[in-house]
Amino acid sequence: MSLSMPTHECDVCGAKVLELRRGRCWGCYARWADARPVGLGARCVVCNERRRRLLRSTELHGSWYPTCYSCAGQAMQLDPQPMSIAELKTVLRRDRRAADRRTGKPDTRVFQWERRVGDRRLGRLDDCPTIDDDMIIEITVEDEPSFEDQPSFEDQTRIRELVA
Repeated sequence: MSLSMPTHECDVCGAKVLELRRGRCWGCYARWADARPVGLGARCVVCNERRRRLLRSTELHGSWYPTCYSCAGQAMQLDPQPMSIAELKTVLRRDRRAADRRTGKPDTRVFQWERRVGDRRLGRLDDCPTIDDDMIIEITVEDEPSFEDQPSFEDQTRIRELVA
Protein backbone atom coordinates (compact mmCIF):
# COMPACT_ATOMS: atom_id res chain seq x y z
CA MET A 1 0.00 0.00 0.00
CA SER A 2 1.58 3.27 -1.05
CA LEU A 3 0.62 6.68 0.20
CA SER A 4 0.73 9.23 -2.55
CA MET A 5 1.56 12.75 -1.53
CA PRO A 6 -0.15 15.57 -3.43
CA THR A 7 2.32 17.26 -5.77
CA HIS A 8 2.32 20.80 -7.05
CA GLU A 9 3.75 22.14 -10.27
CA CYS A 10 6.34 24.94 -10.20
CA ASP A 11 5.12 27.99 -12.15
CA VAL A 12 8.63 28.63 -13.49
CA CYS A 13 10.24 25.31 -14.39
CA GLY A 14 7.23 22.99 -14.26
CA ALA A 15 8.80 20.56 -11.79
CA LYS A 16 6.44 18.47 -9.71
CA VAL A 17 7.28 19.07 -6.05
CA LEU A 18 5.68 18.53 -2.66
CA GLU A 19 5.99 22.14 -1.54
CA LEU A 20 5.88 25.50 -3.32
CA ARG A 21 6.99 28.89 -2.10
CA ARG A 22 5.41 31.84 -3.91
CA GLY A 23 4.38 29.42 -6.66
CA ARG A 24 7.96 28.23 -7.21
CA CYS A 25 9.96 25.16 -6.29
CA TRP A 26 12.76 25.77 -3.78
CA GLY A 27 15.43 26.03 -6.50
CA CYS A 28 13.49 28.60 -8.54
CA TYR A 29 12.55 30.49 -5.39
CA ALA A 30 16.20 30.66 -4.27
CA ARG A 31 17.29 32.02 -7.67
CA TRP A 32 14.44 34.54 -7.66
CA ALA A 33 15.18 35.72 -4.10
CA ASP A 34 18.93 36.06 -4.80
CA ALA A 35 18.18 38.19 -7.87
CA ARG A 36 16.14 40.74 -5.87
CA PRO A 37 18.19 43.95 -5.63
CA VAL A 38 18.64 45.99 -2.46
CA GLY A 39 17.96 49.71 -2.54
CA LEU A 40 20.58 52.43 -2.71
CA GLY A 41 21.76 53.39 0.76
CA ALA A 42 20.47 50.14 2.26
CA ARG A 43 22.14 48.55 5.24
CA CYS A 44 21.77 45.27 7.07
CA VAL A 45 18.92 45.50 9.58
CA VAL A 46 20.91 43.38 12.05
CA CYS A 47 24.56 44.52 11.91
CA ASN A 48 24.30 47.77 9.86
CA GLU A 49 26.68 46.52 7.14
CA ARG A 50 26.56 49.03 4.26
CA ARG A 51 28.73 47.47 1.56
CA ARG A 52 26.22 46.84 -1.20
CA ARG A 53 28.03 43.83 -2.63
CA LEU A 54 27.51 42.05 0.70
CA LEU A 55 23.79 42.84 0.98
CA ARG A 56 20.82 40.85 -0.19
CA SER A 57 17.06 40.98 0.24
CA THR A 58 15.82 38.46 2.79
CA GLU A 59 12.21 37.49 3.41
CA LEU A 60 11.14 37.27 7.03
CA HIS A 61 7.46 36.51 7.70
CA GLY A 62 6.30 37.94 4.37
CA SER A 63 8.32 41.17 4.52
CA TRP A 64 11.59 41.87 2.72
CA TYR A 65 14.57 43.31 4.59
CA PRO A 66 18.12 44.12 3.49
CA THR A 67 20.58 41.84 5.30
CA CYS A 68 24.21 40.94 4.78
CA TYR A 69 24.97 37.40 3.65
CA SER A 70 26.23 36.44 7.10
CA CYS A 71 23.13 37.60 8.97
CA ALA A 72 20.83 36.20 6.27
CA GLY A 73 22.50 32.79 6.49
CA GLN A 74 22.19 32.72 10.26
CA ALA A 75 18.59 33.97 10.19
CA MET A 76 17.52 31.26 7.73
CA GLN A 77 18.94 28.57 10.05
CA LEU A 78 16.84 29.70 13.02
CA ASP A 79 13.88 27.51 13.88
CA PRO A 80 11.49 29.09 14.69
CA GLN A 81 12.31 32.39 13.07
CA PRO A 82 11.92 35.47 15.29
CA MET A 83 8.71 37.42 14.77
CA SER A 84 10.37 40.88 14.71
CA ILE A 85 13.61 42.53 13.68
CA ALA A 86 14.31 43.40 17.33
CA GLU A 87 14.11 39.72 18.27
CA LEU A 88 16.31 38.81 15.30
CA LYS A 89 18.93 41.35 16.41
CA THR A 90 18.86 39.92 19.92
CA VAL A 91 19.37 36.37 18.67
CA LEU A 92 22.13 37.23 16.20
CA ARG A 93 23.94 39.75 18.40
CA ARG A 94 27.60 39.00 18.81
CA ASP A 95 27.71 37.86 22.42
CA ARG A 96 31.37 38.72 22.92
CA ARG A 97 30.56 42.40 22.38
CA ALA A 98 27.52 42.43 24.64
CA ALA A 99 29.42 43.02 27.88
CA ASP A 100 32.94 43.06 29.23
CA ARG A 101 33.95 39.48 30.01
CA ARG A 102 36.90 40.52 32.16
CA THR A 103 34.69 41.81 35.00
CA GLY A 104 36.02 40.59 38.35
CA LYS A 105 39.20 39.15 36.81
CA PRO A 106 42.67 40.69 36.79
CA ASP A 107 43.63 42.42 33.55
CA THR A 108 46.83 40.70 32.40
CA ARG A 109 47.23 42.59 29.13
CA VAL A 110 50.45 44.53 28.56
CA PHE A 111 48.61 47.60 27.20
CA GLN A 112 45.45 47.96 29.22
CA TRP A 113 43.23 50.17 27.13
CA GLU A 114 39.74 49.37 25.95
CA ARG A 115 39.60 48.59 22.24
CA ARG A 116 35.87 48.00 21.95
CA VAL A 117 34.47 51.39 22.70
CA GLY A 118 31.69 52.73 20.50
CA ASP A 119 30.43 51.51 17.16
CA ARG A 120 33.11 50.45 14.68
CA ARG A 121 30.93 51.32 11.72
CA LEU A 122 30.49 54.99 12.50
CA GLY A 123 31.79 57.60 10.09
CA ARG A 124 35.43 58.66 10.09
CA LEU A 125 36.39 60.87 12.98
CA ASP A 126 37.98 64.23 12.26
CA ASP A 127 41.28 63.43 13.98
CA CYS A 128 43.19 64.07 10.76
CA PRO A 129 43.55 67.64 9.56
CA THR A 130 41.84 68.34 6.27
CA ILE A 131 43.69 69.83 3.34
CA ASP A 132 42.30 73.25 2.56
CA ASP A 133 43.27 76.21 0.37
CA ASP A 134 46.00 77.21 2.83
CA MET A 135 47.91 74.01 2.08
CA ILE A 136 49.76 73.14 -1.11
CA ILE A 137 51.19 70.00 -2.60
CA GLU A 138 54.82 70.41 -3.56
CA ILE A 139 56.73 67.91 -5.67
CA THR A 140 60.51 68.19 -5.63
CA VAL A 141 62.81 66.31 -8.01
CA GLU A 142 66.51 66.77 -7.54
CA ASP A 143 68.90 66.31 -10.44
CA GLU A 144 71.56 64.57 -8.36
CA PRO A 145 72.63 61.21 -9.78
CA SER A 146 71.84 58.37 -7.45
CA PHE A 147 72.72 54.71 -7.29
CA GLU A 148 72.71 53.13 -10.78
CA ASP A 149 71.66 56.47 -12.32
CA GLN A 150 68.09 55.98 -11.11
CA PRO A 151 66.27 58.97 -9.63
CA SER A 152 65.45 58.69 -5.93
CA PHE A 153 61.73 58.91 -5.21
CA GLU A 154 62.01 59.24 -1.43
CA ASP A 155 60.28 62.23 0.18
CA GLN A 156 59.26 63.81 -3.11
CA THR A 157 55.70 64.54 -2.13
CA ARG A 158 54.94 66.46 1.05
CA ILE A 159 51.97 68.39 2.33
CA ARG A 160 53.02 71.70 3.85
CA GLU A 161 51.37 74.89 4.99
CA LEU A 162 51.40 77.69 2.44
CA VAL A 163 53.88 80.37 3.45
CA ALA A 164 52.45 83.82 2.90
